[in-house]
Formats: sequence, C-alpha cells, structure tokens
Amino acid sequence: MDNLIQFFLPNVSQVMDEFYLSIAQTLQMVFLSGLISFVLSLFIGIALISTKKSGILENLFVFNFFDKVINLFRSIPFIILIAALIPLTRLISGTAVGVQGTIFPLIIGITPFFSRQIESAFNEVDEGLVESGIAMGLSPFQIIISVYLKEGISSIARVSTITIISLIGLTAIVGVVGGGGIGDFAIRYGYQQNQLDATYVSIIVLLIFVSIVQIIGTLISKKTTH
Repeated sequence: MDNLIQFFLPNVSQVMDEFYLSIAQTLQMVFLSGLISFVLSLFIGIALISTKKSGILENLFVFNFFDKVINLFRSIPFIILIAALIPLTRLISGTAVGVQGTIFPLIIGITPFFSRQIESAFNEVDEGLVESGIAMGLSPFQIIISVYLKEGISSIARVSTITIISLIGLTAIVGVVGGGGIGDFAIRYGYQQNQLDATYVSIIVLLIFVSIVQIIGTLISKKTTH
C-alpha cells in the first residue's frame, strides 16, 4: 500500500501527516460551522415564514429586517467577506488564521444562503395544512412545530444537503488565507510548489466528501417524504 502511494503520489507521500491533518481540519470546519449555521438558519427561516405578509405572526418590520440582511451578506463575495471580518474574527476567536479563525467567517458566509434555503423549504409546505391548523385553534408555536417543521423535514433535508456541499466549497476557499484544511493543503503544495499530485488528491478528497453528503442527504430526503 505504501509503495502504491509513493508511486502515484510521490510528493503527497512525503507529507502524509499534514495531508491527514488537512482532512481532519476540513471535517471539523464543516461540522462546527454547519451545525451552528443550521440552528441559526432554522430560526431565521422560521422568522421569515412566520412574519411574512399573511403569515401566522405577520410583522413586516421583522420580515424586511431579516430579508434585507440576508440579501446584503449574500451579495458580498466570500473571499472579500473573510477579509472584512478579520477584526471581528480576531475579537471573537482570538485569531484570524487556522481552523479556530475560520469558523466565524464560515458561519457568516453560509448562514444567509442556508436561511434562504430553509425559507424555500417552508414555502413548499401546503398552505392548506397551515389553514387547517389555524382552524383547529393551534397556536403559532404549535403550527411551526406540527406543520412547518414536521411537514417540511424532507425539504429541509434536501436544502441542507445543498448547503453542506456549498459549505465544503467555502472551507476550500478559506485555505487561500491560511485557514487550514484541504484548501490550504492544495494551495501550499499543489499551487505554490507546483505539485500536481497534491492538487489532484485534494480534488478527489473533496469529491468524495461531496458524494457522501449527497448520498446521505438523498436517503434522508426519500425516507422522510410522505
């Protein structure tokens, strides 16, 4: 096995410890930022669907606030957003480099997209079910739990899959600014030292990650479809 690695990946075989560390860092970034972003996006998505015009908690001020903030952050390219957030990142995380310094920018970068995806998932819920819940005397909180979350779980799984795949792409981008992970490995060895095997193996690892997420997301979506 070692001989095969040395034959096909001569440069990578010399830095296998760093390669394995970069994989672990990417998984850590995806898990932590993805989990926190999911919680925030779920809250924002609920706020958007509930406070929209004719919503169960109609409040156009709240709706417009979240709507405009999402549009603002989605319009900023992620690489520029990272640079703009450096002072705040240092204040919150204590550093702007490494895995510790990338979690906050990743959360800020992916949450607006995730929130819009969650809102889209809730919009797919049959309005007739919401009206039935209101007619039955359910409170707004009960409608959110029993209708939007319960009936929208398949769509939430689908959009979460899309978002996690996008997040994996963002973790590669933070490598440009020394954020660690597969992206950083590909930049340092594949690009700066012109080691093509490091570039190719980084691409393969990312493709494997994306494929696994897609398969799991599709299975969950199918299992939860009524």
